[in-house]
Amino acid sequence: MSFTAFTQSIVDLAVLNPLPGAVLAIITLFGVVKLGNLFGSYLAVLLDTLVRRGTPLTTYGSKAGAWAVVTGATAGIGEQFAHQLARAGFKVLLVSRTQSKLDAVASELKEKYSGEVATFALDAASAGDKEYSQLAAFVDDLEGGVGVLVNNVGQSHEMPVPFAETTKEEMHQIIQINNVATLEITRAVIPALQKSIKTKKSKRALILTMGSFAGLTPTPLLATYSGSKAFLQGWSSALGAELAPEGIDVELVVSYLVTSNMSKIRRTSAMIPSPKAFVKATLRSLNRRGGAQERAYTSTPFWSHGLLHWWIENALGVYSRIVAVFNRKMHVDIRRRALRKIAKSANTQ
Repeated sequence: MSFTAFTQSIVDLAVLNPLPGAVLAIITLFGVVKLGNLFGSYLAVLLDTLVRRGTPLTTYGSKAGAWAVVTGATAGIGEQFAHQLARAGFKVLLVSRTQSKLDAVASELKEKYSGEVATFALDAASAGDKEYSQLAAFVDDLEGGVGVLVNNVGQSHEMPVPFAETTKEEMHQIIQINNVATLEITRAVIPALQKSIKTKKSKRALILTMGSFAGLTPTPLLATYSGSKAFLQGWSSALGAELAPEGIDVELVVSYLVTSNMSKIRRTSAMIPSPKAFVKATLRSLNRRGGAQERAYTSTPFWSHGLLHWWIENALGVYSRIVAVFNRKMHVDIRRRALRKIAKSANTQ
């Protein structure tokens, strides 16, 4: 039956049987609208991740002397943000724990891009009021203004672990680094972002915070990490609505697996990009939602991650029992393999 014929049958039913026909017509109308919305949303994912470009970096002061502050900047995604922002014309402030690693990355950036680079050593696991006040003062003194903050510093579990077996130290450290440090660093840098806009050093300012699929979907055996990333979702959405009128764009960047020291994955694939590819996708689609069409101030920018996000959200629901059970089985298997590897290593010593 064609769609036209189907529609005509609904109209005929409504005429012959006014009450049941009207109810069926309403249900059908809602179904058509829902399907239309889903199609439009999926098309937006494809356009955002494959075609349309986001806000250009020049809006935030690239090539105009503005600074980009990058935390967790000495490896993986953070180091790639530093490289790609420097290549785009930003001066870059590297923030991480170890000064020797900061110096190595700074030297490489200066050699490759001939731009200005500064460093600030900060241990996110132990920093207190004194260290964050020092960071705020340091950032405020940067000549040229601050146009971008990248909140990349983070920590996960050493391996999937039942919550009851998670050590108190690991649990507290994850919350301290992923949540407390991220909030404190953002609070320290926001005045510099506001100042940059007021003094017209940049048209707008940008706060990027790294999220995770572990925060998108509840992830058993990574419960503390999963909760810490879910917190960043709510915080970023609230902060985005709060700061938008001031000209500061906020975006939580949701990623699935990326090759890195944290993920312990070395081989790339269609689903697992390198840090370089992931950061490139992020910076080309700023303020585009990608797979996160249902979430304000959020983006899933890498194409395969965006499609996976959309299908989980719309086919199953991110909080569905099916997703939680699948995640549990996957991480039980990862834990089993990790324990087997540790046992094998111990036996060979």
